[in-house]
Amino acid sequence: MAASLELTPITEWGYFTLPRPMVIAGPCSAESEEQVMETAKGLSEVGIHVFRAGIWKPRTHPGCFEGVGTPGLKWLQKVKAEYGMKVATEVASERHVYECLKYGVDLVWLGARTTANPFLVQEIADALKDTDIPVLVKNPVNPDLDLWIGALERLNRAGVKKLGVIHRGFSSSEKMPTRNDPSWSIAVELRRRFPDLPFFTDPSHMGGSKEFIQPLSQRSLDLGFEGLMIESHCNPSVALSDAKQQLTPAEINELLSNQIKVREKGGDDMSFKEGIGPLRAQIDVIDENILYILKQRMSICRKIGEYKKAHNVAILQTNRWDSILSKMVEAGKKFDLSEEFVTEVFTAIHEASVQAQNEILSGSAKE
Repeated sequence: MAASLELTPITEWGYFTLPRPMVIAGPCSAESEEQVMETAKGLSEVGIHVFRAGIWKPRTHPGCFEGVGTPGLKWLQKVKAEYGMKVATEVASERHVYECLKYGVDLVWLGARTTANPFLVQEIADALKDTDIPVLVKNPVNPDLDLWIGALERLNRAGVKKLGVIHRGFSSSEKMPTRNDPSWSIAVELRRRFPDLPFFTDPSHMGGSKEFIQPLSQRSLDLGFEGLMIESHCNPSVALSDAKQQLTPAEINELLSNQIKVREKGGDDMSFKEGIGPLRAQIDVIDENILYILKQRMSICRKIGEYKKAHNVAILQTNRWDSILSKMVEAGKKFDLSEEFVTEVFTAIHEASVQAQNEILSGSAKE
């Protein structure tokens, strides 16, 4: 069971302004002083108050652009001085933390690879002890909620109270349109356990392409999450990393001004005032998960059909079905689900399974 977290409300950080969304934006990588300053100028002009830029870049393969390192922190200092913006970057070691503190970085975050390593998280937590710098923690690469929570606990025990998370999706071996699997249900569960934990979504890394930033941002806001971390570059076409997922400052302005809608609990709409909007968004996530599970079940049923065909076994096994239904009815009672409801749902699933196996035995199954 996860421990509680002692948190400072994000409205007391002095970094973000209401209403939602609270936005952190800037290039994937700080590439040059000119690129950093031009991007920061554009973002400042459209009302962004927190500027992000990758100084150290963890890359999968050696030889790729791995960031400019400490010299880039001077450019962030210049952003603060000229545009009055708060500046943020990713840290992955004790040394990174000390360098950021030395150059006056206002906010740091832990990347997905770092969150997955408790040794590194503890090293960073120890380096941050007795500081007042806000820290955001991205989800680990794999969908491991306990690992995510464990990173938060380590930082909080080190005295980090200005603490939040960034949901950037999870790596998956399955082919999907987005770069990472959103797995919204895991984010929703984290919010359920820690309702006061500030929550940002990173639609840039989650989507991997400009086309997904708007729908992913909207889904995040529909779920009631506070903020967005969006990658922005003055000229994305020449970016040294993640060029396809970066927006120009003008495109960020268009996104925030015209393409997404913040659904607040207040206002004249009583349903949203009572919390129906965010609850419906959670239902949408659960329904998507149900469909995914049903897809997996039907895939297994078809494999069973192939096995029955190979061994000349009849499709309908009445005793087996009666046993399954009886077990499900009993299990449903533990979750306050009526016998009628469970019977109706599983009968429909069973009939679809039988039909799928019939198609296999008759040779009419679709490839």
